[in-house]
Formats: sequence, C-alpha cells, structure tokens
Amino acid sequence: MIVMKFGGTSVGSAGSIRAVVELVRARLRRKPLVVVSALAGVTDALESAARAALRGTISVAAIRRRHVDVLRELDLATTLIDPEFRELDEILRGIQLLGELSPRSLDYVMSFGERLAVRILAAFFVKSGITATAIDAYDLGLVTDSGFGRARPLDRAYDRIAEVVLRERRRGLLIVTGYIGKDERGNVTTLGRNGSDYTAAIIGSSLGVEEIQIWTDVNGVMSADPELIPSARSIAELSFDEASEVAYYGAKVLHPATIQPAVSKNIPVRVLNTHAPTEPGTLIIGRARKSDGPVKAIVCKRGITVVSVVSTRMLMQHGFLAKIFDVFDRQRVVIDLVATSEVSVSCTTDSDENLDAAIRELRGFADARVQGRHAIVAAIGSGIREARDVPARFFGALGRERIGAEMISQGATRTNLSALVRESEVSRAVQALHREFFDDDAACVAAAARPASRRKAPLAGVVRRGRS
Repeated sequence: MIVMKFGGTSVGSAGSIRAVVELVRARLRRKPLVVVSALAGVTDALESAARAALRGTISVAAIRRRHVDVLRELDLATTLIDPEFRELDEILRGIQLLGELSPRSLDYVMSFGERLAVRILAAFFVKSGITATAIDAYDLGLVTDSGFGRARPLDRAYDRIAEVVLRERRRGLLIVTGYIGKDERGNVTTLGRNGSDYTAAIIGSSLGVEEIQIWTDVNGVMSADPELIPSARSIAELSFDEASEVAYYGAKVLHPATIQPAVSKNIPVRVLNTHAPTEPGTLIIGRARKSDGPVKAIVCKRGITVVSVVSTRMLMQHGFLAKIFDVFDRQRVVIDLVATSEVSVSCTTDSDENLDAAIRELRGFADARVQGRHAIVAAIGSGIREARDVPARFFGALGRERIGAEMISQGATRTNLSALVRESEVSRAVQALHREFFDDDAACVAAAARPASRRKAPLAGVVRRGRS
C-alpha cells in the first residue's frame, strides 16, 4: 500500500486533475490512498474572504467560479459543491455579524479548500471508471490538539486512522483531505500551510505503508530554490536527517513536520513531479547514499527575528538559561538558533506570535531587545561532518560577497551549517554558497576531464585544492 499526496498545483486545473487520475490508475495494484490539497491559490483566497467578512463584506463568487469552471471542464455537475458553499456562506456571515475572526473561525474557513477539492476529484475518479470516495481527514480519525493554525495529531489518532481506513476502503479508493483535522471538541483545525504533506505522512505512518509519495510541480527536492538559482539540480537521495533540515529551512516542496511520522516507521518518502512523472525525483530514506560533494542543498529561511537577552546577573549564575527558556515555553515561542556569552543570550524565531508577551516577561529580569528583518542561510548535507574544509568554504563564500554572519550554528548531527544574515542579503548569500559548493565543483570536474595542456590556470589551481 502507498499514500499519494497531490499538492495544489497538481490539482489546480481540469487538465492537471485528469493527469492525477491517470497517475493513480497506473498504481492501483499498489493499493493507493490519495491525499489532496486545495486547488492552487484557493487557501489564500479563503483567508482573504474571512478577513473581508470581518470588515463587513461577504463574497466568495471568485472562489466558487474557480471550482465551477473546473467542474464544467471535467463535465461534472456544478451542484456537487453547493453544500460546502452554503456552509461557507454561513460561517462568513457569522464572522460578519460578530465582528470577530478568531483562530478557530479562520481554520474553519480555510478548511473548505481541501473539502471542495476532494469532492471534485472523487467525482472525476468515478466518472473515469474508478470507484472512489471523498472523505474528510477528521472523519478518517485525524484528531488533533487545539493549536489552531498549527495543530498536531494526538497519539490516539494513529490507531483510529488505521481502524477507519480498514473499514472505509471497502467503498473503493479513498480521496482524503490534506491539511485539516478536528480537535477533541469537534472544532476544525489546520496543520499549518502546506500541511497536506503532514497529513500524508500521518496516514502513511498509521497504516505502515511501503512508501509515501509527495507529488508536486518540481523534479524532487532541489539543491536550492530555483527562483534564486535557475541552475539548481534535483537531489537523488536524502537521509531523513537531511530532509528534515532542508524542509525546516525553506524547501517549498515539503512541510517541515512531514518527515517525523515517516521516520518513526522508517517509511521512504518520494518527492515526484506530477507534470513530469518519468523524472526520478528525490527519495528520502533512513540512510542515503553519499553525494559527490559534502553539501546537498543550500537553503534559506526569511522572516527571522533575533531576540537578545543581556544581564550582568547572568555571570557565574546557574539557572539563567532555564529562566529565559521557561518564558519562551509559556508563551509558545519556537526558538531556532541560540548563541550565548558570559552575560548574553541571542536566539532566533520565525514567528511574531506571542513574542511581545515574551519580551515583556524577559524585561522583568533582563535587558531584552528585538531585531527583525533577518534570514537564516544554511548548507545541508551529511558529508559536512567528515569534510573539514566546509566551514572555511562556507564563510569564505560569504566573506567574498562582504556578507557578515551575525550568528552561526552547527547542530550535534553536523548535517547543517547555518548563519544568520540580514534579510536584504539572503539572495546573494544563497547564490554565493551555491556557486561555492555546486557550480564550482562542476567546473572542477570539467577542468579535471580536459587534457593538462588545455586547462586554464585558475581552474587547475582549484582542482589542486582537492575539493570533494
């Protein structure tokens, strides 16, 4: 059995939906379960509709027209989605009347994208001769905590999903909503943007499937963001550790939490291109083969805020760090990079949520300062732990571009070397690092292949440095 997850661009048009049906049809012998995202752009449109309702305006005409156009192109009844739009209209009118948009209400509104998508897709599977049933993930057993906007599954969800899938599969191919669940009180929750990947991994882990497939619009996980690096290449294999780092620090094709449920059951995750299905994509497994070089990807994460805590009372005192992180824990502020000195602690977070409250608490016993507009740039690869020249090359590449690293970090697994830079410099930083670890390596290989008499001196010099 496999899980096949299709993202918004994979179901964004009638033509794409037809392609999805054929991809699934070709894998029916592997007993697929299909997880679907909202049509591309619909989640953003729903969020905008919720905020417009708060301002007193209710209009979902454009969202409805988008889905009706797809239904017509697929020759399906446009009344198929009427119940969902009636429900959506009711919740938007409630937001308008109350003049309040709570995180709970926003999650409810944003759940409709996936709910609409699975009903359209299931109906077209049936029209194409494949018995299929649309089912919302919460009806499949995906119960979560009440962390609206970033909910996480409860432990009992895994057993429940396995039980319900066993029963529901008798109704044919299951087409399941990604991204959404329900808490124990029955409130709709969402798993965070791009959370359909997470849904696929949760279901795959629950069922102990042979493989989780993430179908997207690129040829697997790339060595860098193709928008920044047009020459970025597809990575053949990543270890779970590497993929977790790549996802957390910016890979758009994976939800940061996707990997964990797969790791727990050692289930391979394969990232594939819906529009180029013959491409091998990227295979994510427990232990990946070594690549030609120590670094597999250069990634970045924008929107980083730095919190600096300074107090002379920290000098020679135990418990000071615990006190700081107790504040972050109470306020649910997620911390990434951390640097300390005798009298100061600096750390980064990628969200402003609850940050003001945390700063107020910190200022009760220390001088706390906040600086925004930063970014983290990182080199990812298990080969970093063995290649001693990586730090020199990393910071040398940044130095040649006159980009200063305000914080640096290398975790215990040594698969990630990170630096904090100004957000205005992140594009140049990624480009410089990709040249250093990928483009330059390619030049080295080409130089080594040429006869000695034809090699140019600078390239020959690079080869003699023995880069891996």
